[in-house]
Amino acid sequence: MKPGVVTGAQYRELVAAAKSGGYALPAVNVVGSHSLNAVLEAAAQAKSDVIIQLSNGGAQFWAGKGMADAATAKVIGAVSAARHTALLAEHYGICVVLHTDHADRKHVGWVDGLMDWNEKAFAETGAPLFSSHMLDLSAEPIESNLAECERMLRRMAKTGVSLEIELGVTGGEEDGIGHDYDDSADNAHLYTQPEDVLTAYDRLASIGHFSVAASFGNVHGVYKPGNVQLRPEILQASQALVQQTHGLSENPLDLVFHGGSGSEKDKIAAAIRFGVFKMNIDTDTQFAFAQPIGDYVKANPVAFSHQIDPDDGTPYKKKYDPRTWLRKGEQGMVTRLQEAFADLGSAGKTLAR
Repeated sequence: MKPGVVTGAQYRELVAAAKSGGYALPAVNVVGSHSLNAVLEAAAQAKSDVIIQLSNGGAQFWAGKGMADAATAKVIGAVSAARHTALLAEHYGICVVLHTDHADRKHVGWVDGLMDWNEKAFAETGAPLFSSHMLDLSAEPIESNLAECERMLRRMAKTGVSLEIELGVTGGEEDGIGHDYDDSADNAHLYTQPEDVLTAYDRLASIGHFSVAASFGNVHGVYKPGNVQLRPEILQASQALVQQTHGLSENPLDLVFHGGSGSEKDKIAAAIRFGVFKMNIDTDTQFAFAQPIGDYVKANPVAFSHQIDPDDGTPYKKKYDPRTWLRKGEQGMVTRLQEAFADLGSAGKTLAR
């Protein structure tokens, strides 16, 4: 494929390549050009394709918290990030999937607003701005969840945009979207029922491309080891039920792993075997960005309280220049993502040529 943002048939080809190749792609949340550029740098270094995604809050932050209309900022910020990515991705020599993360009921209008921009771009260029969008209506009854997913997928399919849905719930909270469930190993809310996955397949498969974030104990953020039990065998059971019911080949579903930060590596490997092509990572990369900046500030305390040394008059401009300490954050994020590419088996497997 040509390096750059992939949509439509190319996106589906990328997903199929990951599943058949036994690897998955990290889906990294970004909030500004510094974190987005770090993801591109990391992917280029690893020679891996990558998924870049924005939550509604990340999109708003990209537009600027000073924008008075928050709803508009969430749409415009995401569009701005998409254009930034499209301009730079091909020069980094890898393929990029552009995605928006969790949109619950109160953020469905955000996704509809982005679809307005996708449709405009498709009419002008033959390609949408985004590869895919997520609707997270997992807290609602399944009929309500799937009815809205069906409506949205019918709209998306016309421009080749994919839909990610969530069945079962991911514990914890992300950008104001979360569930007040006890994140413990015996909480049934954290484990998707295979029968629900089959129902979703029956409703959506004939409309357009979709992926499923099926919960198997996932929790956003990092958590005390042993508090949450990941059960990837639930993914295997869901795949088997759809496969047997419809006479399909192995792992017919395109599955997504939410809450990847802090997960055990053997559970990651098992999830990939059962058809996961995408694993979300945010908390770990946030910390990887922040930690080296914190270390740098601690190592240069005077430079962050005085422009000129109060004792000897030394100027500190080069030390407090944002390019200096922001670069430390970028490098920390790049380093952490190399671990993610290795864990997911995608290093060296870019389809870009």
